[in-house]
Amino acid sequence: MNYRDYLSITPEIAKAIEENTPVVALESTILSHGMPYPENLEFAHKVEELVRAEGAIPATTAIIGGKLKVGLNAEELELMCKGENIAKASRRDVAVYLATGQTAATTVATTMLIADMAGVRVFATGGIGGVHRGAQETMDISADLQEFAHTNVCVVSAGCKSILDIGLTLEYLETFGVPVLGYQTEHFPAFYCEESGYNVDYKVSGAEEVAKIMKTKWDLGLAGGVLVGNPIPHEWSMDHKYIDAAIDKALEMAKEKGIHGKKTTPFLLATIKDLTGGDSLASNLQLAYNNAVVASKIAVEYAKVK
Repeated sequence: MNYRDYLSITPEIAKAIEENTPVVALESTILSHGMPYPENLEFAHKVEELVRAEGAIPATTAIIGGKLKVGLNAEELELMCKGENIAKASRRDVAVYLATGQTAATTVATTMLIADMAGVRVFATGGIGGVHRGAQETMDISADLQEFAHTNVCVVSAGCKSILDIGLTLEYLETFGVPVLGYQTEHFPAFYCEESGYNVDYKVSGAEEVAKIMKTKWDLGLAGGVLVGNPIPHEWSMDHKYIDAAIDKALEMAKEKGIHGKKTTPFLLATIKDLTGGDSLASNLQLAYNNAVVASKIAVEYAKVK
């Protein structure tokens, strides 16, 4: 057997990949661990609709029945959204969950891994993981960053999650040679906020320019991903001081409860949602929709230059 024996790609997506039709990968952790049911199911359908409206095919990923799923049918999507006994799979978990038949939602790292195996080069997510605050002591650094170092996928996100140490996250990406592009902006976004106080490496004018950079990078044999920072729409951007206060309170609560590891991000996001009266969830939805649209535009342009 080789890795392709573990892939289960829907006929529509398999045909699209073979015919160089644009495809956009989507993660499932946001469905199983990031939103309540049935709002997450409505979100999943809307994201797929937005991708199709731009001329691309959506490919939501997951681990189900010993297979790496690329594209989910209605029953599988419902399963992931109900979130009952659904694990959260990063790279280290993939072999274990496949071998044991555990159903698992895919993180940014695992979605990149699966997309690369399937030949899908563009992936839309909300925000990537990164270096957690206080990582100098805890060494809590997301596997997402290592995935960027060697996996050839372009990831469109609203920067990294505001709960992280953004400066150290950008330093880590620079160390591993990952180009960080600002989609029509010089500023690196901070998930809920348009700006983080840090700049990107390069401002790009649009999807066509991103596609050319992707092609050139991989033509040269420069392995690894491309990160596109796509700011949350202005009308949904939250005030820095307001969201930072909520984050600080959530971090304090996590420390008091002994929350760590892969449970940290879901706990913090849920707590911040409660502390902001649901405003953070509304912003989270809008930035994810925006990323799906931009990723689809990039996938369309990449299919042309490829």
